[in-house]
Amino acid sequence: MHFRSIPIVIARAGAYRAFPCSQKEAPMTPYSDITDEQWRSIEPLFPEFHSRGRVRGRPLTDTRAVLNGVLWVIYSNAAWASLPKRYPAYQTCHRRFKAWHSAGLFQQVLTRLYGDAGVELGETIKGRMRAKNPARQARMPATPFVTVNVPKLAYIASLRRAA
Repeated sequence: MHFRSIPIVIARAGAYRAFPCSQKEAPMTPYSDITDEQWRSIEPLFPEFHSRGRVRGRPLTDTRAVLNGVLWVIYSNAAWASLPKRYPAYQTCHRRFKAWHSAGLFQQVLTRLYGDAGVELGETIKGRMRAKNPARQARMPATPFVTVNVPKLAYIASLRRAA
């Protein structure tokens, strides 16, 4: 058997970015979760951390872990259901991503984390998201009653009887 050797490139710490702008800049960089410094810069953006008083019900899933899961899905271009077990449930990550994206918060996070590359990534994500079908929304609901032309129906019935 003959095995091809796989070149391993060792980069210095912090030499790669999570979202490369081009293949020349950082080819095949591995995804890494956001650092403590990055988290401190974006933490004030999230409304989950503002005091809501006494809240009942299930406690929130760790927002940082959810964000890391969302970034993993975007970076890997994988399906939500393929999210590794080290992140929260994919349903939670997807639900929060949709809420953050519709509120414009996710674009702010990407811009603060990655600068101009974050803006480009936000546009890429917008292009990948499934658009709501306007034809489905504009369609009128089916009428419960059908208009019948009684004389025509009587004529057709008489022809059937005569045959």
